Amino acid sequence: MATTGGPTLARTDGLAGPGEPATIRGAARLGRRTKDLVKRLGPGDVAVIDHRNLDRIAAEELAASGALAVVNASPSSDGSYPNTGPLTLVRAGIPLIDAGPEVFERLSDGAPLEIGGGRVSSRGKPVAEGRLLEADELASELDAQRRRIDRALHDFTENTMAHLRDEGELLFGTIEFPATRTRFRDRHVLIVVRGTDHVRDLQALRTYIEDSRPVLVGVDGGADAIVAEGLVPDVVLGDMDSAGEETLRSGAELIVHGYPDGEAPGARRLSSLGLGYTVVPSAGTSQDVAMLLAFEKGASLIVSVGAHFNLVEFLERRRGGMSSTFLTRLRIGETLVDAKGVSRLLGL
Repeated sequence: MATTGGPTLARTDGLAGPGEPATIRGAARLGRRTKDLVKRLGPGDVAVIDHRNLDRIAAEELAASGALAVVNASPSSDGSYPNTGPLTLVRAGIPLIDAGPEVFERLSDGAPLEIGGGRVSSRGKPVAEGRLLEADELASELDAQRRRIDRALHDFTENTMAHLRDEGELLFGTIEFPATRTRFRDRHVLIVVRGTDHVRDLQALRTYIEDSRPVLVGVDGGADAIVAEGLVPDVVLGDMDSAGEETLRSGAELIVHGYPDGEAPGARRLSSLGLGYTVVPSAGTSQDVAMLLAFEKGASLIVSVGAHFNLVEFLERRRGGMSSTFLTRLRIGETLVDAKGVSRLLGL
């Protein structure tokens, strides 16, 4: 198999003998932040990442990028919780090799790669002797991790309790939200977060969006999903590290989620782009702040797309607790519904 305009590549190129792994050839694309790297991957590329516990969302984006294979400098799953990401990627037909940290030291972006099993070479020189992850083995490990989840649940609960008091402002309504040009009162608000199945759920709500005309709020990279559907977000809120420049220039109202002490690193990016913004200093996650903003501004219904609701999703996002999420949902109560519930209710 070959492509035009790129390096020669092969999954089955005739070099592999009976019982030997097929050779894969492509150009190395290096990126320590997977969510940024996927934006520049394409057919003929091999993604070289540094992503400990590769989560399902990142795995789905890597699979959709067209990359031939993924080489990970960190363990794709360290066994600390039931991580479905590696199995998702491998079942999508993308070879995944855990190769160790030296790959970033020995490779440059665009370098030709040759992969056979766990062996990674460039220009005839070995780069790493890694481990090719197999679907059957990953499925077995995942089952074992699910049986050992008690420890992760205990630590998660302890951390949640430890932070409840520190993030109490989320419950008591002491966050000072700025005046907004976007009107929320008595309107439905659709909040899109980059999360599990967020693109699919957003697409399922297209009829609801056309009929109800909700306020569209994108949380960081979730705003890109709104734009990708041919829609224009009313508000983009977050630390502004993953929303694309096109999205930020879409005309949406930009609200930077800052730290409780007022520091807002995301403001620097917007200033460099010459874009106006306001800042909300607050504890918690940006998705929590977005929900509270809509609630405090008088939304009649808040529909969430991609928000995290279960233990595994929180652990995949490297969150050790859910105090802010617990407090946010306790405050806004029945005003909040999940997108999956809306689509099922409306038969979408």
